[in-house]
Amino acid sequence: MAKKSLYIFILIAFLIPACAQVKLDSTAAPVAEHTASPTPTKIRATQTPVPAATQTAAPSSTPAPSVTITAVKGNLYIRRGPDMAYNPISVLYKDTTLEAHARDVMSTWLQVTIPKSDKMGWVSLQTEYSKVEGDVASLPQFKVTDWPVPSYVENCTLHKIYITPGNIYIDSAIFEPENLAWVYPGHYHVFDIDMPGDPVELDPIETKEGATIIIHEDGAGEYRKCPEQK
Repeated sequence: MAKKSLYIFILIAFLIPACAQVKLDSTAAPVAEHTASPTPTKIRATQTPVPAATQTAAPSSTPAPSVTITAVKGNLYIRRGPDMAYNPISVLYKDTTLEAHARDVMSTWLQVTIPKSDKMGWVSLQTEYSKVEGDVASLPQFKVTDWPVPSYVENCTLHKIYITPGNIYIDSAIFEPENLAWVYPGHYHVFDIDMPGDPVELDPIETKEGATIIIHEDGAGEYRKCPEQK
């Protein structure tokens, strides 16, 4: 009996520490279990298309239709201003065409670039020797601020003188001691129309702005000074 009691005592002695260990383990923090990482959710990126830049065409600066002038039937003077009273500075030769850049306020002259030059000049439209193509009114207007200086021809002979082009008659110094004729700058043919028979052609003359050309000798070869030169 005593031996049996001894076995029971030993058994109880082993069981008490084991129960205490189980209770201690149950209060300890649980060990995390290894779980597989969740399969990542695939997010489909919705790419909003960037609107393409609107190709707005730049307003086309449509150039004004060109205006040209051509010398027909003969040559044309190119003058330094839009009037016959300005000096000729070049020539637009027959069958030559130039592009116009501007017009005068009366639309009777066109501004052009002198051939083989960077200078500007003016050609008259008031002649049968000019032919224009294009709309002259589409050209910009040019306002003149530099006025021409008059040029003159004075006849000091005792004969009547005729000048062309222009059909200019200048009386003899007998009737008009200071007989000046205002003329456009340019080249002229001079005739003594008081000679017997046909008019006698004298030396040609060239007039320029601000100058006075004096005719001293008539068709008979008689030389005469002007009254103010005595």
